[in-house]
Amino acid sequence: MPTSQPGAARPSPDRTTPDRLLHTRTGTEVSPEDMVLATGRDLTPRNLAWARRKLDEEGPGAIEKVLP
Repeated sequence: MPTSQPGAARPSPDRTTPDRLLHTRTGTEVSPEDMVLATGRDLTPRNLAWARRKLDEEGPGAIEKVLP
């Protein structure tokens, strides 16, 4: 006897996360540490240098590109 029902995999409209809650920007500055942690990496000098370069090149919006 199957336990799943057709259409059960789709979230109901009342359980969908609103778009305004899906973004990380809170109006605060994004730090290199934020960038490194967002990628799941360790806070090493090499990773922090990468994050600084990324923020310098792309600005604070760069964090949006590394998050799922």
